[in-house]
Amino acid sequence: MDTGAIDLRRSPRARRLSLRLDMAARRIVLTAPDHASTAEIGAFLARHRRWVERTRAALPPSVPLAAGCVIPFRGRGHLIRHDPSWPRQPEATSDVIRVGGPRHHVGPRLHRWLRETARTALLAAVHDCAARLSVDIGAVRLRDTKSRWGSCTAQGNLNFSWRLVLAPPEVLRYVAAHEVAHRREMNHSPRFWRLVAELVGDYRTPRAWLRRNGPGLHAVLVPTQDGG
Repeated sequence: MDTGAIDLRRSPRARRLSLRLDMAARRIVLTAPDHASTAEIGAFLARHRRWVERTRAALPPSVPLAAGCVIPFRGRGHLIRHDPSWPRQPEATSDVIRVGGPRHHVGPRLHRWLRETARTALLAAVHDCAARLSVDIGAVRLRDTKSRWGSCTAQGNLNFSWRLVLAPPEVLRYVAAHEVAHRREMNHSPRFWRLVAELVGDYRTPRAWLRRNGPGLHAVLVPTQDGG
């Protein structure tokens, strides 16, 4: 089997060999205990060859933030359409995102706009959920996280992936509710899930949507450098 696209990570805390998909890096990660031999790792990969092949085949193709590409936005495919004569501020319709200005600035400008749009939507959802649960919220930060769509610290600071703006609004709302509910229950107990249900109703559907479609959100490639 070609193991070139598999990242081997040794960990003193690992008790066994394991495989997982790093959605953001679009690579398979093999975690091994420090004592695992090369032969053991090779045999483990051979036993899980079909899983590796299926996982690789299921990865959606990467899509750059560039004119002519179609990216998900609020759960629907949107064509990025560029015209230098249009306003530089991106504008979204039902299936098109229009952006003007220099062509080489399209990607950076769209990236900033998507982050700003995500922040506005998440702040609104967070504050609404916090008011309904009568809890205080600290700072709300956006990141490009690899394995979590959101997190809540003991101090009440919330972190979210900006890529949630690419998902349907009800999915973004679910993640916001999930993290706000942690201000009352820092666990995933039945009481915690009752709070989430109180805020969004059916939470299982958006949670399942993220599990199925998360790789597609991470397949959107952001520019390595910002532009004007």
